[in-house]
Amino acid sequence: MMINPLGIIVFMPFIGAFLSYIIGRFNKTARNVFADVLVIAELSLLAYLFANFSSENLITLDVDKVCGFGLHFVLSGFRGVYTLVAALMWCMTTIFSAEYFKHYHNRNRYYMFMLLTLGATMGVFLSADLYTTFIFFEIMSFTSYVWVAHDEKKPSMRAAETYLAVAVIGGMVMLMGLFLLYNAVGTLEISKLFNVISRVEDKRMIYAAATCITVGFGAKAGAFPLHIWLPKAHPVAPAPASALLSGILTKSGVYGILVVSCNMLYGNDGWAALILILAVVTMFTGALLALFSTDLKRTLACSSMSQIGFIMVGVGMHGLLGAMVEVHTGGRPEATSLMNLNAPLPSAGILLHMMNHSIIKLVLFMAAGVVFMNLHKLDLNEIKGFGRKKPFLNIVFLIGALGIGGIPLFNGYVSKTLLHESIVEYYEELENFLNPAISSVKFYSPSVFTPETIKLIEWIFLISGGMTVAYMTKLYLCLFVFKNNDDEVQKKYDDMKSYMNIPSKIAIGLSALIIPIMGFFPGVVMDFFASRGVDLMNAKFEPGEVHYFSLENLKGACISIGIGALIYFGFIIPLLTKKDENGKRVYVNRWPAWLDLENLIYRPLIAAACYVAGFLCRILDCALDTVVVFLRKTIYKDCPLKFEHEGDSFTFWLGTRLNNAQKTADDIFDGTYDDNIDFVHEFSLRKTKIKELFFIMTRTLSFGMLLCCIGMLVGMIYLLMVHW
Repeated sequence: MMINPLGIIVFMPFIGAFLSYIIGRFNKTARNVFADVLVIAELSLLAYLFANFSSENLITLDVDKVCGFGLHFVLSGFRGVYTLVAALMWCMTTIFSAEYFKHYHNRNRYYMFMLLTLGATMGVFLSADLYTTFIFFEIMSFTSYVWVAHDEKKPSMRAAETYLAVAVIGGMVMLMGLFLLYNAVGTLEISKLFNVISRVEDKRMIYAAATCITVGFGAKAGAFPLHIWLPKAHPVAPAPASALLSGILTKSGVYGILVVSCNMLYGNDGWAALILILAVVTMFTGALLALFSTDLKRTLACSSMSQIGFIMVGVGMHGLLGAMVEVHTGGRPEATSLMNLNAPLPSAGILLHMMNHSIIKLVLFMAAGVVFMNLHKLDLNEIKGFGRKKPFLNIVFLIGALGIGGIPLFNGYVSKTLLHESIVEYYEELENFLNPAISSVKFYSPSVFTPETIKLIEWIFLISGGMTVAYMTKLYLCLFVFKNNDDEVQKKYDDMKSYMNIPSKIAIGLSALIIPIMGFFPGVVMDFFASRGVDLMNAKFEPGEVHYFSLENLKGACISIGIGALIYFGFIIPLLTKKDENGKRVYVNRWPAWLDLENLIYRPLIAAACYVAGFLCRILDCALDTVVVFLRKTIYKDCPLKFEHEGDSFTFWLGTRLNNAQKTADDIFDGTYDDNIDFVHEFSLRKTKIKELFFIMTRTLSFGMLLCCIGMLVGMIYLLMVHW
């Protein structure tokens, strides 16, 4: 019997998680090797399947009679790309974890939950229907919670509490959306949603379902205003876990948003506009928070929020371009057909920026982990100058910074160019439609946006890219160029030679090498993945469609780089640093402490909701008691209770006689005996104790053996009597 490879990919990590825990109880090194072998095997299997992938012969797996609807998996283009990226990240972080966790407690627990989360993540990305997605999405949320709470310190537990609350509430809202969707169309199979929903005339329930599902996935993605867990969870989680939280788990949320926007409501300009607005706010807010941050991992976490915004901009533009319909000059007749089930620029930009962000954050968070495992500090003023004489760490961090900054010849430039060009394309088509001088075939979209609004969104996109350049410049200069303000500390940093072992260098180095390879050869590497992975977005992308290094495309990157330089020298240095008493510059956090959405809105809102709910429950409780008392006093009036004596009839009779005798004796002796005994009560208590003792005794092994002996004795006597 042939074993389905999807079953191995999804369920092997679950089995391996428990085996690793058992092995770790006896040998820590053997556990590390076992985990490494398992993730390498997972990566190898996925690479083989992806290399031999065919869209005509999709690999599927159906596990019936599980959780009611069964579990359904499929390996398609997008799913193949992203499970491959996830396996690569798990492979590198697992190798890096051996050194990072060398002096940590609860390593067995970490490895077990790391592998459990791997299985759950594979289940999400390979899911063929939203029910399967939901099952594994919730498993992933609960298993990754342990990462955030790993060191069990107060900040970690509070961050884990926030993470779990967002995950659980988001999951419940998503489940409500799935109920509504299934009730409306009768299926949750992702490949069928577009065709089924397009035939629904009244889409109000579809919109409600889409909103609920997007809230659940958006919470995991870190989209505004559900991003509150991201800046708090990453700084306290171990660095390998932070890399996975940022690089992969947020993309599981984006995966759900893509299912909604590109399968349920593709071509719906209103929905696309909503996604675009949320994307712009998420993109800009994340970059702004990163600028103000003075913590290394918090900066990278806020950067992740911003990059999710960039990806969602692509989702919004993909929907708006999909809403365009072909019309002819001579008026504006009604839309005749969907023009674009293709939208190659935004669809390729979405996929490639998801990939790029995952790999870049893998490198940057592992580099941050090297800093933390040597210093156990993350404050920029304390880690300043750590990497000055560490060329390997310098190079890999610089590669990651150039990648995420969108610098030409690095992978981030390619995906940001595609996303930027999708905005430009939509702006030009919208402007052409509004220009009566153009008499050729036009494209019309009933968009809520004007060309001026789209141009504003383009500038926010470029400014956010510039902010990315600025805060990554701040991190790089702090770690690798500037000296620490304390000369003795700087000398200590410079003398650190063995700050990272060989396996960790291999894991970080190989991950970093991917970034320039993808950036130097976009037409070979990036187009290859884009052409295979945009199927989830109902799009097609042909290699060679985009000339990435044309002057027009380089212009956008140059504008962002120039804005980044202005922000760094005109905002960060004068406003976000100051001179200390020795005249040396230190970083200061000028972000208002009160401007924290969790403490400002969410926690007070939940506390108020709990108080109101408790108050209403108390009112209802009192009202119910009042009704019960009223009924007992009127319709169901209480009958007088019949006198019941204490104890049974015999103890009551005997006790009463002795009480009377005692009273008679007391009268004879003129009340000399004051401490009279209530024999009725006394006999009742003694009988109760005897009954309890007998009850206990009859439940003992000794009593059973005694009865057995008595039975044998009676049997022997009977036999003797019969014999005689």
